[in-house]
Amino acid sequence: MSLDEAVLGTEYMIKDISTSDEEMKSFLFSLGCYSGEPITVVSRKKNNCVVSIKDGRYNIDIDLAKAILI
Repeated sequence: MSLDEAVLGTEYMIKDISTSDEEMKSFLFSLGCYSGEPITVVSRKKNNCVVSIKDGRYNIDIDLAKAILI
């Protein structure tokens, strides 16, 4: 299941980042988004999600959310 299908407020473990785009992988890694890390969707708008990773909150677009497998 990808992050765009996640239930709001539920903590999930990241299983994988599913993309061939190395720049996207590098960006997500810089946010602390990698396998084994807990992630929570805080809110969802039309084409964006606010996620909580470690001690930070980030606004990511739907393409990034679809690349994060939980």
